[in-house]
Amino acid sequence: MSILVVGSVGLDSVETSAGKVENALGGSAIYFSVAASFFHNPIRLMAVIGDDFPQEHIHFLQSRAIDLTGLELIQGGKTFRWGGRYTDDPNAALTLFTHLNVYGDFNPKLPANHKDTHFVFLANINPELQLSVLQQTTDAKLIVCDTMNLWINNSRDALIRTLSKVDILIINDSEARLLTDESNLIRAAKAILTYGPNRVIIKKGEHGAVSLTDSTFFSAPAYPLQIVSDPTGAGDSFAGGFLGYLASTGDTSEHTIRKAIIYGTVIASFNVEDFSLNRQRSLTPAEINQRYSEIQKSVQL
Repeated sequence: MSILVVGSVGLDSVETSAGKVENALGGSAIYFSVAASFFHNPIRLMAVIGDDFPQEHIHFLQSRAIDLTGLELIQGGKTFRWGGRYTDDPNAALTLFTHLNVYGDFNPKLPANHKDTHFVFLANINPELQLSVLQQTTDAKLIVCDTMNLWINNSRDALIRTLSKVDILIINDSEARLLTDESNLIRAAKAILTYGPNRVIIKKGEHGAVSLTDSTFFSAPAYPLQIVSDPTGAGDSFAGGFLGYLASTGDTSEHTIRKAIIYGTVIASFNVEDFSLNRQRSLTPAEINQRYSEIQKSVQL
């Protein structure tokens, strides 16, 4: 089954205690697509870039069998750029600059052969655009959505309209509290369920993730890392591993979703071990399965 992701493609400049990179490959759609490609293809990427986007990155994405039909190239335009610094809290970046460039006018129009995609991931773009994408799809089996503080604060009404149309919301703990005004994450998740999603997955960084529906609860631990080099893209990598595994099975039962959450956790744990997509370039299925088994064993009695 096919997967569609709509989000950002960018060039990131990031500084952490482990070092720094400039103009590295980044963006929500990139991290998601590469993570999902370890489990399933095709991954249909919908985003926009300028003609300054390095060709080497195009070749890398093609090597992962990612469908770039929906990657719009704006001649004479510049690619989205973001700069950030991580200090004591690896879950929060200090934004140094954001240059939207061509991304500021992004208005996704799905190619005809993308409209019947079965699994859809709406990365943390403007919720008005997320809703527009949904209105263009025709055969979605599962719709997963992400968001961020910016949209919660500035586009709440549009976000609530979008959430009424999605099956799963993936959100971090601080965003869940902000969205619902609830300090307790369980109460926050139950409040989000009333907005429309059938399931809420709340990411808690080094403390793992929890999944709630009206009738189920599941908690997955994080992989115990001693060194985090670059947290950028961890959430999108989690979503990519999660949805990529689900698409590979074609099954959305509770049991399979729980396995998918652990696979998402595994991919995210590799992502943070190096800057940009560097760790994923050498990552193997054997490494993924080994780490999955280690997490499984950690919760066995």
